[in-house]
Amino acid sequence: MNWAVRAFDRADTESVVALWDEAGLTRPWNDPRLDIERKLTVQPELFLVVEDFASGKDEPTILGSVMAGYDGHRGWLYYLATATSHRHQGIARALVGEAERLLLALGCPKVQLMVREGNDTVLGLYDALGYERFSVSNTGKRLIVDA
Repeated sequence: MNWAVRAFDRADTESVVALWDEAGLTRPWNDPRLDIERKLTVQPELFLVVEDFASGKDEPTILGSVMAGYDGHRGWLYYLATATSHRHQGIARALVGEAERLLLALGCPKVQLMVREGNDTVLGLYDALGYERFSVSNTGKRLIVDA
């Protein structure tokens, strides 16, 4: 294993955005760079990446990411992604495990996440990690438009 989980650093921004694009997590109405900037203002220690030490590049190669948050009631996971070239190597499992550990240290009793319909592969991952599926309807309202 030539990678490790660590806290996100601002220098990781472009690599993380590229990872999210590759993983299909970005949407035209949601600027990922603004999402990163917003996260850095609230619990930035809960924004984690996996860095590849074997790449031999001057800049770190980011193989995975997850954003976590705790609102005092429950925790949430967002932007879990693993580079296509490094899937099935335990990266997502390590990211979720570290996010859960950090949330638990904050006193968080439960963690939840949302998965887009049709993303059965990622649902299988969460099943394997002990997450329970439940039926809910999600609603949302944009307060700031990322033009």
